[in-house]
Amino acid sequence: MQCLGAEYLVSAEKTPRQREWRPQIYRKCTDTAWLVLFFLFWTGLVFIMGYSVVAGAAGRLLFGYDSFGNVCGKRNSPVEGAPLSGQDMTLKKHVFFMNACDLEVKDRWLARTALCVSRCPERQLDTLEEVQLFADINGSFLCVYSLNSFNYTQSPNADTLCPRLPVPPSKSFPLLNRCIPQTPECYSLFASVFINDADALHRILSGIMAGRDTILGLCVFTFALSLAMMFTFRFISTLLVHIIISLVILGLLFVCGVLWWLYYDYTNDLSTELDTERENMKCMLAFAIVTTVMTAVLLALIFTLRKRMKLTVELLQVTNKAISSCPFLLFQPLWTFAILIFFWVLWVAVLLSLGTAGTAQVMEGGQVEYKPLSGIRYMWWYHLIGLIWTSEFILACQRITIAGAMATCYFNRNQNDPPAHPILSSLSILFCYHQGTAVKGSFLITVTRIPRVILMHISNTLKEPQCGEQSRGAFRGSYCGFRCLIRHLQHLNQNSYTAAAINGTDFCASAKDAHKIMSKNSSHLMSVNCFGNFVIFLGKVLVVSFTVFGGLMAFNYNRALQVWAIPLLLVAFFAYLVAHSFLSVFETVLDILFLCFAVDLETNDGSSEKPYFMHPEFLSFMKRTSNFNNGRSQGCKESLPNEEGTELRPIAR
Repeated sequence: MQCLGAEYLVSAEKTPRQREWRPQIYRKCTDTAWLVLFFLFWTGLVFIMGYSVVAGAAGRLLFGYDSFGNVCGKRNSPVEGAPLSGQDMTLKKHVFFMNACDLEVKDRWLARTALCVSRCPERQLDTLEEVQLFADINGSFLCVYSLNSFNYTQSPNADTLCPRLPVPPSKSFPLLNRCIPQTPECYSLFASVFINDADALHRILSGIMAGRDTILGLCVFTFALSLAMMFTFRFISTLLVHIIISLVILGLLFVCGVLWWLYYDYTNDLSTELDTERENMKCMLAFAIVTTVMTAVLLALIFTLRKRMKLTVELLQVTNKAISSCPFLLFQPLWTFAILIFFWVLWVAVLLSLGTAGTAQVMEGGQVEYKPLSGIRYMWWYHLIGLIWTSEFILACQRITIAGAMATCYFNRNQNDPPAHPILSSLSILFCYHQGTAVKGSFLITVTRIPRVILMHISNTLKEPQCGEQSRGAFRGSYCGFRCLIRHLQHLNQNSYTAAAINGTDFCASAKDAHKIMSKNSSHLMSVNCFGNFVIFLGKVLVVSFTVFGGLMAFNYNRALQVWAIPLLLVAFFAYLVAHSFLSVFETVLDILFLCFAVDLETNDGSSEKPYFMHPEFLSFMKRTSNFNNGRSQGCKESLPNEEGTELRPIAR
């Protein structure tokens, strides 16, 4: 399949100054099979979304519901066979449980009658007269709907249709809008019945809904902090780098300290008897261990790379000058962030529907119980894959867009006449030709990321100088096969998107080409690129650490009735993705500059016939970097073999 595109080619003119970039006639639409696979995957995901929304009722989880099939705070449709269903509960937004302190219902808590009321009783009600007076004054009826308030003291069935006396004082809690008893003994029993008898999925979803305002606030905080970090890197300096590193160290130490303190507080709290509290305690221990290890590793890396900070600052300043040639790149993360937020909100909404998918069954006494649909509820794993793959696909589209725009600006002979609309041009190429590349890359890079790190660590541990000694042939053979596997995994990285934007090839071919040409220049490119990416990564860690610190303080305030460790982990994941979508502009531009630099060296030699495309200041920086790394004064153009011709051929073949 051939499509009109924009592969760039140098036209052969008489003088070097007259050579310009012009669009090649054709570009292939790459990785179309993966695009079809992604379409089929999303077809299944949309089916799950639609079915879960129809079969589920997120409103039951969001607003709470009574024992007769009515969702509180809404106008309801009647359930066949349930005479008290289908009522207008618009003004009755709270769920009140009759006999909340009854020990006999502990093993059968679903049989306990729940009502929608307009107000929770804030003081203890000792007699039916007080219950009737409370209903007349506040319009909040605490007896079954079939019994009118003026019959509370006269009906012979009042003992079964009204709550057991005395009615304990209660307070509305945002967790499913329930009236929570306030007396210590009743609160402990109610919490153990209500929380421990719910399954893990409902407890997690309840924790998300209980902390929805906190989660939203933390997302806004993450957005503001990521935006501030982006502008900080835009005007980077040595002082700002040291401030960022200091804040990262401070944030990591604070998070570690708070996590260990919370775990100590949980373990020494003798009143810990709820499943949610025990689950939070286990999660706190896991979070504390992981965070401590990460903090130790990052502190060691910061200490090791501290002498390279000056070169890193210079590199980031060169990157900012490259961004100046296409300043609208800084606005690129905004639409990425908007799309991610829209997708995340949709994903959470569907998750809530999955957790509440069930069919109404009328029980004895006209009460309604919702039986969960086991099949659809266990599709959460498919939904989770959709979250990761789609999020990575959106970020991959952003990287391809930036790569295409920066490559257009880099390979431009006339610096006084920059390309017109490079971002829009790159977007059009992405949507027409490279969506399959983004789909395939987002899947393969995500799947192989962790195995690649593990295998590279094992390889470095077992590293051998040669593979041809027959005295250790068996070990050498297995080691060479191991290295072959790692070599293929090393191809799968973000540079593949840049190579695809330049060459117009599919993902795997682009990955191989990018790895081949970067390997030739690894002596003076990879190390410097690593330092720049590490500082950018510290910026992401800063955003995540301060977001997690704020989440720990906020979620811990109401920790008894919600599994807040999972919402905290969700917030940390979203914070990293938001920070990555903003700061990846600098990371992407940095990687693109080095790859374009390597292509430039392969294509040109700096002579009058074949001058470099790179800016002289960038070339000067690379020479200083090469001298710093290798301890010699040779220029970069002497480090690599020169190719003949004036055409930007495919990166490597």
